[in-house]
Amino acid sequence: MAVVSLPLLCRPAPPPEFCRLDGTTTDRPFGPALELEEWARATFIAGDGILANPDHQHLQHAEIGMLWCAAPNARQMMAVVGQAETGVFRGARWQKARQEQQMVEWFGLVPDFIVTFHADYAAECDDASFCSLVEHELYHCGQERDPYGSPKFRKDGSPAFTLRGHDVEEFVGVVERYGVGAAAGKTADLVRAANRGPIVSVSLIHGACGTCGRRVA
Repeated sequence: MAVVSLPLLCRPAPPPEFCRLDGTTTDRPFGPALELEEWARATFIAGDGILANPDHQHLQHAEIGMLWCAAPNARQMMAVVGQAETGVFRGARWQKARQEQQMVEWFGLVPDFIVTFHADYAAECDDASFCSLVEHELYHCGQERDPYGSPKFRKDGSPAFTLRGHDVEEFVGVVERYGVGAAAGKTADLVRAANRGPIVSVSLIHGACGTCGRRVA
């Protein structure tokens, strides 16, 4: 399979006030990344995007709010550099109202998904790693499925959204002992994809996804 070279995409950079590589802090560690959402939609979600991915087609109908974050975070001794959440808030009435008010102030509405990126990492990583991180979080922004695996829709015909887990759930030891054919989930598909090599480019992300708590790959 031919490899598609990764062009210069003029990706959005986080504002300087969110980049705290010197260890300093800010009293407003979160802020809307409207230009990042626009870029991600045009690059990965739109059908004519330069790196269009059909797996994200359902997100053409989704409201996505993206945030830059200056606050450090870690899980399982790995730095968290991205996280996807739904815009469905739980809690008491005032808690929900307060959270929804913040979303409206940032984005003008309560989005279907909220995706946060650590600004320091986004400012320093290469293009391939940045694109891989953004797509990883977009993959978490899924569409619900019915018991037969078909996409679910709301009464108005719009997609029913939910957070999506990984395609593969298996232990390395199981694969080592019993082989790919006996592994759970889509492990065999992952191995085939790895053996084919990357379609876009090779990237290494030294961080973790806050949505799943595992190393982004």
